[in-house]
Amino acid sequence: MPDTSYLAWPFFDEGHREFARGVERWAAEALPPLLTGSEDSSDAVYACVSRLVADLGRAGLLRACVPAAYGGLRENLDVRSLCLAREILGRASGLADFALAMQGLGSVPITLYGSEAQKRAFLPRVSAGTAIAAFALSEPDAGSDVAATAATATREGNAWRLEGTKTWISNGGLAGYYVVFARSGEAPGAKGLSAFIVDADTPGLDASERIEVIAPHPLATLRLTNCRVPGDRLLGKPGEGFKIAMATLDSFRSTVGAAALGFARCAMDEAGARAHKRRMFGKALAEFQLTQVKLGEMAMAIDASALLIYRAAWTKDVLGGRITYEASMAKLFATEAAQQVIDAAVQLFGGLGVVRGTTVERLYREIRALRIYEGASEVLKLIVGSRALEAAAEQGSVR
Repeated sequence: MPDTSYLAWPFFDEGHREFARGVERWAAEALPPLLTGSEDSSDAVYACVSRLVADLGRAGLLRACVPAAYGGLRENLDVRSLCLAREILGRASGLADFALAMQGLGSVPITLYGSEAQKRAFLPRVSAGTAIAAFALSEPDAGSDVAATAATATREGNAWRLEGTKTWISNGGLAGYYVVFARSGEAPGAKGLSAFIVDADTPGLDASERIEVIAPHPLATLRLTNCRVPGDRLLGKPGEGFKIAMATLDSFRSTVGAAALGFARCAMDEAGARAHKRRMFGKALAEFQLTQVKLGEMAMAIDASALLIYRAAWTKDVLGGRITYEASMAKLFATEAAQQVIDAAVQLFGGLGVVRGTTVERLYREIRALRIYEGASEVLKLIVGSRALEAAAEQGSVR
């Protein structure tokens, strides 16, 4: 039985607890058959995620991705609900977590900056699982450095022409639409970017180049060649692209930490069961002090991650405003801690831990990317450190 004692923490209300129970039920009952054959081939992975999005929509779980006015769960976007969903789904399946997460990442820019017409056109379909969403920010030479974006957006009458390459795009080749960021030239650097909603069937958009990674997910390179989009597909105002991207990541970084937390909890469950079952030198592995110490370290890392994640989510939902510091710290700590917890679980399994198909081996492959996307650990350390220096300077000026 999964540990759900954290749901009693004061970060949550009864609505959160009820939603979490619903996600747990879906993960236990509906999810297993949806994953059958999901790692057999690239095509199988794409088909699996398509099934997952549709079923998550039918179950009402994608309602966490949008506000109530457009078929959502709560009046406003609720980061705690997203974190709960990603933690529970991450504990059960990396692909299930991915399916829900990308619906949120590809729709939050519309939630935050879309016109009323844009919200009504896209958000209800995201919530229902009938439109698969994608967020196209990264480029071959612009990942952590968003200001280095080279794709261009040129105004042509009432339309825009997009040119360039986007890569590492989750749901690439599967999505029904993409939120694409390109340089529109209002100012140098970060101030000259804009965001656009681009339908997948728009002429000039090619998402056929798939990227194979160690933990199979729908991932592709997008090529934009003379790709024209109507003027009403601009998100926000020209030049607001960087602000839109950062506001989206501000909301979603905590949820990446939550997915990592789900992976870590799964690894802890596996390690604990293995420690009781496996016998060495005439006694259970659990009886060795080294094993007890390692499990204790894993448990502390998991609880510390959870506290940081739900502090950040609560701060966003209840206090509002930017949570760049809190979300960066949560994502950084939780993903790094999960890597360590999963590595420890593999070690406790011994040779069996690296056999393809075992749970801890799958987790070992799944966790690695989370330390890179939506803010690499090194970049997040800089963000947290800069904030700490700012705080120190402010305190010094008061003395």
